[in-house]
Amino acid sequence: MSEQGNEARRFARAQHSGVLSTLSRRLDGYPFGSVSPFILDHDGRPVILISEIAEHTRNIDADPRVSLIVQPYSADMQTTGRVTVIGHAGRLPAKDQLGPRYLRYFPQAADYFAMHDFHFYRIEPIKVRWIGGFGRIFWVDPAAWLCAADLLAEAEADILAHMNADHADSLRAYCRHVHQVETDTATMIGIDPDGFDLRVDGRMLRFDFATPVLDAAAARAALVELSRQCRA
Repeated sequence: MSEQGNEARRFARAQHSGVLSTLSRRLDGYPFGSVSPFILDHDGRPVILISEIAEHTRNIDADPRVSLIVQPYSADMQTTGRVTVIGHAGRLPAKDQLGPRYLRYFPQAADYFAMHDFHFYRIEPIKVRWIGGFGRIFWVDPAAWLCAADLLAEAEADILAHMNADHADSLRAYCRHVHQVETDTATMIGIDPDGFDLRVDGRMLRFDFATPVLDAAAARAALVELSRQCRA
């Protein structure tokens, strides 16, 4: 990981919709763009849920080279940060492993997830383009973008269950301290090396860790430190 890689990945973690570009099978390789919800897995690879009959899926199955551009809406899109992940998209053999995590972020996709013709595809980056502002333009290698977070991925469900059941007060305090949001209910829906996400009053709030955490012990230390800052 590098400073630019960490910065770019953190930026992408906070977004959940992008434009997926594939190479058109129907139109002889012309770029074909489509809006695509996504999540990043714990390592930082984009994951999308798409149907076998969709045009972009047929394109991927014929040629796996893709790009995914991630950029939040702004009145001046030229000044907004953006990330483009270029890589190869491949179908995952099963939906069960990533399904619960994906549906925590996109509960409205439950009907699609249940259909037999929808599958997860994961993009393996070969290069990432990070534009963080005027004059801040970088090419980022996969080694600088990805982080080995298998241990944290394995612990995620237990961390969420523990925080939501036993630390509801802390979750509300995080909202108040970091985002100045008062709420009666906050639910942790995901935790990754760069931070965590809460669903609060029908919207998601993102919370960044100061440094990447790669296992449950490091995640606990980061959450305890945030609670200390809230009390201070």
